[in-house]
Amino acid sequence: MLKYAVKRILLIIPILFLVSVFAFGLVRLMPGNAEMAFLQAAGIPPSDEALEHAAEELGLNRPITEQYTEWLGKAVHLDFGESFTSHKVVREEVLGALRNTAILAGFSTLLILIISVPMGVLSAVRADKELDHMNRILAFLGSSMPSFWLGPLLVQLFCLKLGWFPVQGFGTLRHLILPGFTMAVLYIATYSRTLRNSLLENMNRRFVMYSRARGISEKKIVMNHVLRTSLIPAVTTFGVNFGHMMAGTAIVEILFSWPGIGRLCVGSITSRDYPMIQGYIVVISVIFVLVNLITDLITVALDPQMRESL
Repeated sequence: MLKYAVKRILLIIPILFLVSVFAFGLVRLMPGNAEMAFLQAAGIPPSDEALEHAAEELGLNRPITEQYTEWLGKAVHLDFGESFTSHKVVREEVLGALRNTAILAGFSTLLILIISVPMGVLSAVRADKELDHMNRILAFLGSSMPSFWLGPLLVQLFCLKLGWFPVQGFGTLRHLILPGFTMAVLYIATYSRTLRNSLLENMNRRFVMYSRARGISEKKIVMNHVLRTSLIPAVTTFGVNFGHMMAGTAIVEILFSWPGIGRLCVGSITSRDYPMIQGYIVVISVIFVLVNLITDLITVALDPQMRESL
């Protein structure tokens, strides 16, 4: 297990190196150029002299290797300079927005666990019965509701008509409920059915038959033995999806005016705020890599057969 963990950690280094190359080269790959975007954000007419001065200020007139080495040294410390548009430190802007998205993603994760795990277990225990059919219908409806459709519907019903929640804003639990539920619905549908199918598959395995023959109750078999193994597919899927949640569900954040990382990224792309975009790419890539690492380690810890094969 330790050897596998060290191997996975070492694999992070080349991945993050490639991410840094992409983020650095983004300034040169995107339409237009950084000098023009810098001048436009500052409201300065793009004359030849102004473009030359901007290139010098941004360090774009130096050799490419020198630029990358300096940029990478700063990026390791999450120093991406100042935003072209807000003139604030990119690190503070990105980490602040990321914290807000983490709050939203954490609340959504809590809803997913509270709802999807009982739904999956009950559907498996009562397979092909009324409860299972009802959960199947709910899962189908949940997976068929994109956030750009469900969000406005919830706003119309619970905000404008009933007045239970504020339409937009940030800072209280009432502001958190609707965007958190909007983000969680699709995942609830996915995980409940994934867990249900995994439970049914494992309940037909030989060790379950032996446990039943020994007179162990069905509840103990499911909760103490089958559920742990059945969580592996759901954990693997959740690890990938949690990275997407932390990257920011821009539609949800824009719809509910949630000051998260997805909303920040969309605004930065629109205004061609290159330092902010670079900061977003690096930080989110690190999160994706770490989440995948943790997911792999949890999967190995849950699966005895996988541990023995390492």
